[in-house]
Amino acid sequence: MASTAHADPKLTLAGSASFTTDYMFRSISNTKNDPAVQPEFDLTYGMFFFTLWGSNTSFGNNIELDYYGGIAPKWKDVTFTLAGNAYTYPGSDNIDYFELHTGAAWAQGPWSLALNDYWSPDNFQTFGQSNAIEGDWGYTFSNKIWNFFTPSISGAIGFQSYEKVASDYTYWNVGLTFGFMKNWSADVRYYDTTYNEDQCFVNTGNSRTACDARAVGTIKVTF
Repeated sequence: MASTAHADPKLTLAGSASFTTDYMFRSISNTKNDPAVQPEFDLTYGMFFFTLWGSNTSFGNNIELDYYGGIAPKWKDVTFTLAGNAYTYPGSDNIDYFELHTGAAWAQGPWSLALNDYWSPDNFQTFGQSNAIEGDWGYTFSNKIWNFFTPSISGAIGFQSYEKVASDYTYWNVGLTFGFMKNWSADVRYYDTTYNEDQCFVNTGNSRTACDARAVGTIKVTF
C-alpha cells in the first residue's frame, strides 16, 4: 500500500479505487496470485494526514484494513514522513501488527527520489521485530502520447529483515504507468524477490509461488 500527504492548509478528503491482477506487498503476493480490489480514503490537513485502505487478501478472514496516519512536513523540494501504519485483519486479531514509517522524498521537475524505512515491533505477531528499508524513484514524461496518455516510469528496491522465523530477503519492482482522463491510470509492473520456494512458504505460511517473478496490471481511479 502507498499514500501521499500534501501540504494543503485546508481539510481535504480524497479517495481512490484500484483493481489489480495481484495484491503485491514488497514483491510478494498477498492474494496467492489472485486479483484484488482496493479502496482508499485520504484525509489531509496541512502536514497532517490519515488514510484508510482496504483489500481482499489470503490472510486471516480474507479482508485487510489498514489505518495510516502521521505528519509530512516539507522543506524546499524534500518531504519528510513520520507515520504509523496499523495492519488489521478483521476477525483475526492474532495477526494484526504495527509499523513505524520514517522517510524522505525529493521531487523536482519530472524526477522523484525517496528513501523509506518501515519498522515493526512484532511483524504479524510471528516474526518478531522486522525492518524494511526501501529506495524509490520515478520519472514523468512531459509529452502526452496521442494527446491522451501521460506516461511515467518508476521502480523500487528494498531489503526486508526479520528477527526470527522468516529469512531476510531483497525485493524490487519496475513499471510503466499511463495517466489518462485526468483521474485514471493504468500500470504494468514487474516484481521479483531473492526468495526460493521454501523461504517463500515460511514467509507466507502457505504458498511456494507467491514470491516468484511476475508482471502485474493495475487500473486506478481517484476522486
